[in-house]
Amino acid sequence: MGELKIIFWIILGIIYLVSRARKKQESENRKVPTDEPYTENKPVTFEELLREIQQAKTPKPQPQPVFEPEQEYKTVDYDDDLKEEEKPLENTNYDYRKNDTIYETYEKARQEAFLRPSLEETVKLENTVVRFGQFKGYEQEAKPSLASVYAKELREPANFRKAFIMNEILNRRF
Repeated sequence: MGELKIIFWIILGIIYLVSRARKKQESENRKVPTDEPYTENKPVTFEELLREIQQAKTPKPQPQPVFEPEQEYKTVDYDDDLKEEEKPLENTNYDYRKNDTIYETYEKARQEAFLRPSLEETVKLENTVVRFGQFKGYEQEAKPSLASVYAKELREPANFRKAFIMNEILNRRF
């Protein structure tokens, strides 16, 4: 089944390449007709070239702008009509120490801290729950490494055959 899929894809690829080659040949065979008549490039003489350069240098006449008679504009000072100047959006004379209660709260808490009992005074040993071994179920057992298991088996005289085979595997001659 797998071989049939591979053959199918190979055939499909060959068909694709052949169709691309045919399209390329057809596009090369078709020439696009141009609307412009065929003109042969004749060599330009020095005089013709010089004439073209001089024509490009001569400025074209600029159209003269039509001037309108100048009107006199009266200058008006718009600042005279203002009733009040704009007020700033932010109060720049704001004193946060006088207006905010943060500092009063901080000072009050600092004074009360000396009157409250400390943590050492409030905690009693009788109230603490002491449970030893409650996390032993979560401990992982220490598993011996694979190398230590092999070393233990190879030390026993009954497992000489295993030791000999391991020696042949580890110490190859070739």
